[in-house]
Amino acid sequence: MKDVRIIKRYQNRKLYDTFQSCYVTLEEIAQIIREGHEIQVIDNKSKNDITYMTQIQLLFDQERKSLKPGNTELLKRVIRSEEGTLTGYIGGLESKLNLTFEMPAAAVMAEDFKPAFVAGLNSSMENSTTLN
Repeated sequence: MKDVRIIKRYQNRKLYDTFQSCYVTLEEIAQIIREGHEIQVIDNKSKNDITYMTQIQLLFDQERKSLKPGNTELLKRVIRSEEGTLTGYIGGLESKLNLTFEMPAAAVMAEDFKPAFVAGLNSSMENSTTLN
């Protein structure tokens, strides 16, 4: 298992990668994750683990910068789901489909096809229930 890279978040909102000994942006953290590294983001003052919130912020930033139009129907399904959260919605899909989205690094390319597969499967399931 790879070592966890510690990122410290300072009060001025700057993110400091203790592995590289330099400040990093959200985009650089995204690249670190894409490369297969594990990260942990720690608030420097409170020492709280803020990894989840940082990754949510990172996803929001990626969506905001995307040139592709967003899927508002998907977002409505997430909001209307039992938990009303993205992670809750995906967790529900995983359990319903008996899948896991965590894959070894060797299968990273196959992971790129899963969102399209799940979206198509979900759409198919919705269409089949409306036809009955």
